[in-house]
Amino acid sequence: MQNKGLIRLFAILFGLVSIYQLSYTFISGKIEKDAENFAKTEITEAEDDYVAKREALEAKYLDSVADNPVLGYTSYADAKTKELNKGLDLKGGINVTLQISVKDILKGLANNTRNAVFNKALADADDASKNSDATYLELFFDAFEAIKGDTKLASPEIFANKGLSDEINFQMSDDEVKPIIRRKIDESIVSAFEVLRERIDGFGVTQPNIQREGNSGRILVELPGAKDISRAQELLSSTAQLEFWETYEQSNASIGQFFVTADQRLAEIITPDEEETEEDLSAQEAEIDSLLSDVAEDSLDIASSNPLLSKLIPSNPGSHAIARVAISDTAEVGSYLRMPEVRRLLPADVQFVKFAWERPPANSEVAELYALKSNRENKPRISGDVVSDAQDTFDQFNKPAVSMTMNTRGAKEWEKLTGDAYTNQTGIAIVLDNKVYTAPGVSTGPISGGRSEITGTFTVNETKDIANVLRAGKLPASAEIIQSEVVGPSLGQEAIDSGFMSFLIAMAFVLIWMIFYYGKAGIFADIALIFNILLIFGVLTSLGAVLTLPGIAGIVLTIGMSVDANVLIFERIKEELAKGKGKAQAIADGFSNALSSILDANITTGLTAIILFVFGSGPIKGFATTLLIGIVTSLFTAIFVTRLMIEAYTAKKGRELLFSTPATRKLFTGINIDFLSKRKIAYIISGLLIAVSLFSLFSNGLQQGVDFIGGRSYQIRFEGAVNPSEIASELNDVFGSGTNVKTFGEANQIKVTTPYKVDVEGIEVDNEIQNKLYTSLQKYLPDGTSFEDFTVGASEKSIGILQSTKVGPTIADDIKQNAYWAILGSLAVVFLYILLRFRKWQFSLGAVTAVAHDVLIVLGIFSLTSAIMPFNMEIDQAFIAAILTVIGYSLNDTVVVFDRIREVVGLKGWSAGNNVNEALNSTLSRTLNTSLTTLIVLLAIFIFGGESLRGFMFAMIIGVIVGTYSSVFIATPVMYDSLKKSISSGKQN
Repeated sequence: MQNKGLIRLFAILFGLVSIYQLSYTFISGKIEKDAENFAKTEITEAEDDYVAKREALEAKYLDSVADNPVLGYTSYADAKTKELNKGLDLKGGINVTLQISVKDILKGLANNTRNAVFNKALADADDASKNSDATYLELFFDAFEAIKGDTKLASPEIFANKGLSDEINFQMSDDEVKPIIRRKIDESIVSAFEVLRERIDGFGVTQPNIQREGNSGRILVELPGAKDISRAQELLSSTAQLEFWETYEQSNASIGQFFVTADQRLAEIITPDEEETEEDLSAQEAEIDSLLSDVAEDSLDIASSNPLLSKLIPSNPGSHAIARVAISDTAEVGSYLRMPEVRRLLPADVQFVKFAWERPPANSEVAELYALKSNRENKPRISGDVVSDAQDTFDQFNKPAVSMTMNTRGAKEWEKLTGDAYTNQTGIAIVLDNKVYTAPGVSTGPISGGRSEITGTFTVNETKDIANVLRAGKLPASAEIIQSEVVGPSLGQEAIDSGFMSFLIAMAFVLIWMIFYYGKAGIFADIALIFNILLIFGVLTSLGAVLTLPGIAGIVLTIGMSVDANVLIFERIKEELAKGKGKAQAIADGFSNALSSILDANITTGLTAIILFVFGSGPIKGFATTLLIGIVTSLFTAIFVTRLMIEAYTAKKGRELLFSTPATRKLFTGINIDFLSKRKIAYIISGLLIAVSLFSLFSNGLQQGVDFIGGRSYQIRFEGAVNPSEIASELNDVFGSGTNVKTFGEANQIKVTTPYKVDVEGIEVDNEIQNKLYTSLQKYLPDGTSFEDFTVGASEKSIGILQSTKVGPTIADDIKQNAYWAILGSLAVVFLYILLRFRKWQFSLGAVTAVAHDVLIVLGIFSLTSAIMPFNMEIDQAFIAAILTVIGYSLNDTVVVFDRIREVVGLKGWSAGNNVNEALNSTLSRTLNTSLTTLIVLLAIFIFGGESLRGFMFAMIIGVIVGTYSSVFIATPVMYDSLKKSISSGKQN
């Protein structure tokens, strides 16, 4: 090997850089352990709020040492930003995909026009988006084109308005307007991206990740380590629409008159006349259904003659609210006040009133109702865009508050608004995202300078978040969470423990096996393997990549691939030694002859990993990342590092290196199996397996997870064993049919999947479902378990919701389509690569046939056994990753076999298949050796790697077994039979 010195230098530098990069992880981990120990010495577990107090003490300790120098080149604060990123499944936290509403942006660009054609096009685009992969904007353009008639996009009432007058005029054609609108939409999404990034920067988690997903209007946000999940969700989905309104008072005569007449009208609508016939009652109920869509059916039976007034409680003295209402009644009262029949009763001087609820304090049972002075355009006196700065602070009573500073225009409007409120003795409601946060009065006259303050019953974190979103600015459109995954911190720690255990067991077995099988040469392979692991973690850290639980599986799989490369090399060296070559020459030829097979095998696996990286998301991307890094580092360590050590060892006289041990020296020698003569039996067996698989797939189908069908799933743990059938029956009564409950791992753990309100987005729905789960499952929980203890995100808990996932139907369709493209793309790419590499389409046909055979059998086994297996067998993104890895592994094995066939046949000719059998026999040692080590590695992950990985690993275990079989008994025979006529006629060499 040439340039040994350069390679040695490069390996040393590569190793030192990896150690340097990983040092930050060790430093931050040690300091955090010191903080944990410090907190434990300060408080005892018997204290109230032990976890919260301990976390506060840990944070205080870390803040105190954050900037202290460590080892002379870093500090904790610096090391924390450079440590190895751990993903959601290892650290806990939240991962969401936000959909920025292009519809809202279009309405804003059109100045909220009432143009019938424009609004009809929006409605048609809404309908079309449910069954189309096109962007919302293109669907809107198509819908507008279909119904526009003489209306143009550049109409003064649509886009040729005052706000866009610098770019669009009424003489422009639709084709001229469309690019401008596309650019404006993109600018708005970029603005939303920047607003969200500023909010996240102020949230306080380390190593957050935010990125746009193409031109779809979707933004992916990952907050690993976030513990307050509801706080994170509100931060991300809040539009930060800040408004300042003047209020009507409780004493206002017109408002009082309105409530009395509204109550009387509601009594007529809701309470049926006793003398009415049954038919009249049914007709009236139908009318009520159309008017009270948000009111439960039980409201039809209201006996009170005062359906509205009976729910109103007088507001507190000094409050500028008009009434208080029990929180349980707010939805009903709100629906009454929105009814057209009721709105028409408003007196002329208050006909544009806007009703708004306060943001009730924690644990409050009532919420205040405010009447805001509105106008025909329903616009506030002052909007939040005048706020130039906001800071979390404390008010005069030392309670958390938010202080705001306005720009020059805002200061003038604020002075006028406070002057009017002082004169009229009214309040000023400060409204954020349609919730009244505070409504103070003005007692000292107009306030100049543009300074204001939001006060209320806030926590310090809440005021930080409010100030944060106000500084970042409002989102240009609503942002809906269409996909989310929430992992509690306790589950993340369990994943780390189980992943580390599987990693150690797999490593130990491989290290011992290599020494047992190859003796001293196995020690060199083991050193190279350990160095390979160091490089993988070093590269992951330096690239800022995220380590996930599937990523750990990818690293463990890389161990098997690294072993495969060394096995190929060692087996070829043994062959060269058996030919009587000298030690140095045999080593050189062994490395040289194995290189082609190693490169082909790793390139095919790398191609499938790239496809997985392109089409996957979240943890699956992490799996693909570690697999790609592992392929590169495995090649480097096997081809160069192992060779350096072997040549250095054998350079000294008297040192013997046999690449075997007494127990393995004669294994697989003298084997002469006629594989091709058994191909018809193999075809029959495979044909039967495929037929059974297809029958099951068409009759039973596959258990699709929420990734593919949409919905919500929850992993819930109890203290003792529970009956999933009993819980399923109860939850189906609550959520309706379609809710699935099954044991997930141990008997005290279940997975609940429900399509309930799958089409409805919003944090309110998530909270509603978790409330229903808590109410339904409370009898299975320990006494005293609160809702907060039950919900996901509670620190260090061992019961309740440990993980939740939500996937909207639109993104589920996209995930499913990406999965199809990933599988088809991998097959196409591999077919072309093998065709290019082997120059005969018959080789490609054999390889793709074997891969299709393997995939069908894996799918069939999942279809047949999903109902009886004691672990998760759902088809989701992780399963697609497993299928693609099976494809990569099967091709890896097949390419090695084909490479040897090409070599042997190239030297000796086809000889009616005899030399094909010789080639297969010569690779048998490598095939079985690699398959065995890989299987043991996968079994270690399957047993010790945690429940979430079991289905993933099961698919790969089946794939490795079937892939090993198919490379010998399917790929090669198909290739041979398709070339048979040419072989017999002597046209192929």
